[in-house]
Amino acid sequence: MVTDTEGYIHIIEYLTEHLELFENCANTSQNSTVLEVIEEEMSTQIISLCNQNEALTFNQRNTIIREIDAIVYDLQEILSGVVNNSVTEQQLSFIKEFSLLIKNLFDTEIHSKFLL
Repeated sequence: MVTDTEGYIHIIEYLTEHLELFENCANTSQNSTVLEVIEEEMSTQIISLCNQNEALTFNQRNTIIREIDAIVYDLQEILSGVVNNSVTEQQLSFIKEFSLLIKNLFDTEIHSKFLL
């Protein structure tokens, strides 16, 4: 649905352009981990997406969830060295922005394919 689009490629390129945010960060155990924040933010955005698009069928919602699983897996691969590190404020801001970009990509795809 979205992982095979140009938009997704651009979002991943945006992430790779900002990888320095995730480099050389100390692992303090006071905050949530990078992976926990990714999962939480992606979940929040997808719940919002499904609530905003009540006309989506059960199968369409399942397709979206499978896509999100694939996206989280991609993020785990790209950020494999830091996913268990505590998240910094800058990383948190970036992850929130990234999650919104993913939601916007889904919004675009939903409205062009499902809700014509």
